[in-house]
Amino acid sequence: MADVHAPTLLHAPVRHTPHRHTHTRARRILSRLALLLGAFAFLFPFYYMLIGSLQREPDSSPAGAFPRPGNLSLHNYAEINSAISLGRSLINSGIFTGGVIICTTVFGLLAGYALARLHFRGKGTTFALVLLVQVVPFQLLMIPLYVLIVRDYGLADSYLGMILPFAINTSAVFIFRQFFLQLPQAMFEAARIDGASELQILLRIAIPLCKPAIASVVLLSFTGPWNEFLWPFLVTKEQSMQPLAVSLANYISTVSSAAANPFGAILAGACVLAAPAVALYLVFQSRFTSTDIDSATKG
Repeated sequence: MADVHAPTLLHAPVRHTPHRHTHTRARRILSRLALLLGAFAFLFPFYYMLIGSLQREPDSSPAGAFPRPGNLSLHNYAEINSAISLGRSLINSGIFTGGVIICTTVFGLLAGYALARLHFRGKGTTFALVLLVQVVPFQLLMIPLYVLIVRDYGLADSYLGMILPFAINTSAVFIFRQFFLQLPQAMFEAARIDGASELQILLRIAIPLCKPAIASVVLLSFTGPWNEFLWPFLVTKEQSMQPLAVSLANYISTVSSAAANPFGAILAGACVLAAPAVALYLVFQSRFTSTDIDSATKG
């Protein structure tokens, strides 16, 4: 007869050998070192751009990454501001980018909701055309757009002329459509039974639940127009209407050679151009995973 007090295989204690502990710890240390090296490689260009913009005397050698405290000043920012008026260029970039974000979000919400929740003839064909537009390069449409907006509409040197080609973003339409498809159908059916119109359903039910999608679209819509150079360069000839990316390009090609430290002045303008994008990502990074869908379907 077997001993009832004898330990079974199911209850036998798991013994961790010292070799396994050492191996696991070594893997953890190596993974952290790899992450630190990756973060350093990613952040070093931003650090070098900031340090280079603060140097009064240029130093392009590796030692320039660790400058002397006496060589640091805001002289480059003042110099480029006097050349291209950073404040005015930032205002132009803000109006251009803000207009694109508003148009992209509004039209994307309407089109995405219609393609996800409304039933009409040709909906599949319309969505296929939306996907097809994504593979067409903007450069192919630039000449007809320029003729239409500048010659036919007379919108050269205007904010509207800069905004119109980017007013509808097919990527935003796709994002909103996919998000609305994930929402429970029961919510929309209950609202329709209660007599709510499609616009009321969109404003009171769909939009409050799609805040993560709106944050994603805002971030995606911000980066493109904020850094856009070619189209604003084509439609704006007056310096007072040019966004910051165009003003910096004009400064590099015309005025920078006469500056005391052209390298530092260009880096100063690049820092000003990159600062709003970095700040926006830091503010919105925690909003991507937030969602209220579960709370809306309880009860």
